[in-house]
Amino acid sequence: MNKKYTRGSFKLMKSMNRSIILNMIREEGPLSRADIAKYTRLTPPTVSNIVKELIEADFVIETTQGASKGGRKPTLLEINADHFYIIGIDVGRYKMNLVVTNLFGQLKDSAELEIKDNPTSEEIINTLQQGIHQTIECGSLPPDKFIGIGIGMHGIVDTTNGVSLFAPSFGLHNIPIKERLEKEFNMIVKVENDARTMTLGESWFGNGNEADNLVGVNVGHGIGAGVMINGRLFHGENSLAGEIGHVTIDLSGPKCTCGNYGCLQALAGGPAIAERAAKELKLGKSSLIRELVDDQLERVDGAIVYDAAKQGDVFSIELLHQTGRYLGVGLTNLIHTLNPKKIIIGGGVSKAGQFLMKGIEETIMSRGLTDQGRETVIVPSMLGEQASAIGACVLILEEFFSQK
Repeated sequence: MNKKYTRGSFKLMKSMNRSIILNMIREEGPLSRADIAKYTRLTPPTVSNIVKELIEADFVIETTQGASKGGRKPTLLEINADHFYIIGIDVGRYKMNLVVTNLFGQLKDSAELEIKDNPTSEEIINTLQQGIHQTIECGSLPPDKFIGIGIGMHGIVDTTNGVSLFAPSFGLHNIPIKERLEKEFNMIVKVENDARTMTLGESWFGNGNEADNLVGVNVGHGIGAGVMINGRLFHGENSLAGEIGHVTIDLSGPKCTCGNYGCLQALAGGPAIAERAAKELKLGKSSLIRELVDDQLERVDGAIVYDAAKQGDVFSIELLHQTGRYLGVGLTNLIHTLNPKKIIIGGGVSKAGQFLMKGIEETIMSRGLTDQGRETVIVPSMLGEQASAIGACVLILEEFFSQK
C-alpha cells in the first residue's frame, strides 16, 4: 500500500494554523484566501503558504471563482472530499457492518461480515482484517487514498490504547484491536464504544448536528448510550459513562447478562422482548407470532414481534408498547441526570419506533420532573443501521480535523 496517505497525512495536519484553515474551509467553504485571512486573523502570506501546502497534499482544491469586490475575481477553496476515504466498522453481536465514507461522511461503499458463534479474540481480529483487506484491495476506490480506520465496538473500550476491555456478547476481554490493525495496515486506527460512535455519527451527519448536549441510545441486543456534553463525548473516569443498559429499572426484574436483576437491558433489549413474547405464548396467549414461527417458539425474536405488530397483532403491539414504557423509565433517568437537549434512539430495536414511542412518551410525561424535562426532544436515528459505522468514520475525521 502506498504510505503517502496514511500516517503522513496526519503529520502534515499537526499544525494549529493548518488545522484552523482546514476546519474553516470544511465548515464555511467554498472560501477565498482573503476571507480565510480575515476570519482567522492570520496574515495573507501565511494563509497563502498553508493553502499551497494543502493543495499540494490534495486536501484542498481550487474551485469556481467568487464574486468580485472591485478587482480580480477571487478563486475559492473547498475540501477535496472525494480524494480520501475512511473505513468505519460497527462490531455487533452477530455481524460487523463496514462502511467507507469520504471526508464529508458521504457513503461510498458498505458490506456485512458475519461473526461466528462464540468467537475468540483472534477470530474477531481476523474477521476485521479480512473485511478491511477486501474493501481496500477489491473495491472500486484507489487503495492509496484510505487514511484511517474507525471501530465501534460494543461493551467497554479503552479508547487511549484501542483495546476492547470487555465485549459481553462474546465474553471476551482485552482484544488489542488498535495495535493489530495499525501494524497490519499502517494507518491510524481509533476504537470506541458503539453507542458513542452512533452518537458521533448523528452529531456530525444526522439528527444531532444542532445539539451540543446530546445522548444517543443504542437499543439492540444490548442497550448503551453515548453522552455528548458541550460537543464532546463524555467517557467518565473509567469509560463506564453511558452504560444505561445496566441501570436498574425493576428490583424484582429478570436476571441480566451482567449478573444483576432488573436492568433496563434485561427488560427492553432485543433478547428480552423475544423472551417475554415466548413466555406469554407458552402460557396460552393468542398471537399471530405463532403462525409466523410455525409454533416453534424458540424461533421468536424481536424482528418477528415487530413483524407481527406491523400486521396488527394486538399482543405484539402491547408487548412493544410495554417495552417503550421500560425505555421511558431509562430515558427519564437520563433526562434527570444529564438534561440533554435531544435524545436520539438507534439500534435494531429502534426499528419498531412507531410502537415504542407511545410508551416512551407516556412514561416521560408522567415521570418527568419539570415541563422542560418532559418536553425533551426524542427522535430516531437519521443514519439508521449505518449510524455506528459512520460514527466510527467520524473518529478519524475528528483526528484529521483536530486543532490539537
